[in-house]
Amino acid sequence: MPETRRAYARTVQLDIRLDDLSGSATRDLVTAHVAGMLATTPAESCHALDADSLVGKGALLWSAWADGELAGIGALSPWGDDAGELKSMRVTEAFLGRGVGRAILRHIMGEARARGIRSLWLETGSGDDFAAARGLYASEGFAECAPFGTYTADPLSTFMTRAL
Repeated sequence: MPETRRAYARTVQLDIRLDDLSGSATRDLVTAHVAGMLATTPAESCHALDADSLVGKGALLWSAWADGELAGIGALSPWGDDAGELKSMRVTEAFLGRGVGRAILRHIMGEARARGIRSLWLETGSGDDFAAARGLYASEGFAECAPFGTYTADPLSTFMTRAL
């Protein structure tokens, strides 16, 4: 039985589930996420992973569902003994502005804590198209930091971290 937790996002009740990326809806949203990133970011500055790469890197992906409709996704890629990277945060068009991204982010932070992860890291875009994402992360305690892991400085990237 898949792991499920109810979360409430503004006016939407969500079922957030650990997802094995075998369903077409989830895979399609990951594909749309990568395509959306590549549409606004040069390939050399785009760090979004396709579904097979997420699985291959051992990432855990959660999908959020509202009345049987996929509302969004978010992944956690553990690295090191007690750190993890947020990946593939995406909300479907129909659910934008309804708190789905925040609910997924909070769920992932709770799951990370339960797994012994003490710090989360992320890379997101630095342009105006990413202002809402940066605002969400900052409002949940993330602060800008230097590039981490294998990332290098890039004017199109913003790096953020927070302790759990």
